[in-house]
Amino acid sequence: MARRLISILFAVLVLIPLNTWRVEASEVSPSGIVSGFQALLIETMKSAEKTTVRERYDQLRPGVEKSFHMALMTQIATGRFWKSATKSERALVADAFLRMSVSTLATLFDGYGGETFEQKDVRDGPSKTKLVITDLVKSDKSTINITYVTRKFRDSWRIIDVVVDGGISELKVRQSEYNQILKNQGIPGLVGLLNDKADELMSR
Repeated sequence: MARRLISILFAVLVLIPLNTWRVEASEVSPSGIVSGFQALLIETMKSAEKTTVRERYDQLRPGVEKSFHMALMTQIATGRFWKSATKSERALVADAFLRMSVSTLATLFDGYGGETFEQKDVRDGPSKTKLVITDLVKSDKSTINITYVTRKFRDSWRIIDVVVDGGISELKVRQSEYNQILKNQGIPGLVGLLNDKADELMSR
């Protein structure tokens, strides 16, 4: 379950900020954008018992869009199919990927047990990225290492991938999962699948 929770954090993304998440100068940095996103997750978890999945979705979506570069992540997740997609199809699949990701977060983060995030380090990564190394500290004091891959776009940094406990890229996992549906049904098939999943989750 812990891996499932973290695997959606990227999914891997700047709208009106939440009242609980003010735009501070530090958030233009890799560590700042990660800290802001993690603070939003904790806030959502703390209020989860009093909110519905749909309410948590509405609470989370602006922060997810603010933190992650959804268009690039969708492009990577859909691989070669992105190149042949129309402008309209690209917009539809990016929005569907966002809806599915946020609705999954809203479903899974449904309670708080004293979890905290601790930022450990910021390192240079490949292709001009910065790696923000953090730990999720659970209530029993055990930890899950989460590395956020960030990249600068103009004047702001965005998360473009997440790696858990030194494993493989979560974005690559999504790419593998979507490959078969893309082969059989193309971008429209994936759009339908992702939106159906989002609708199912938000109906709970």
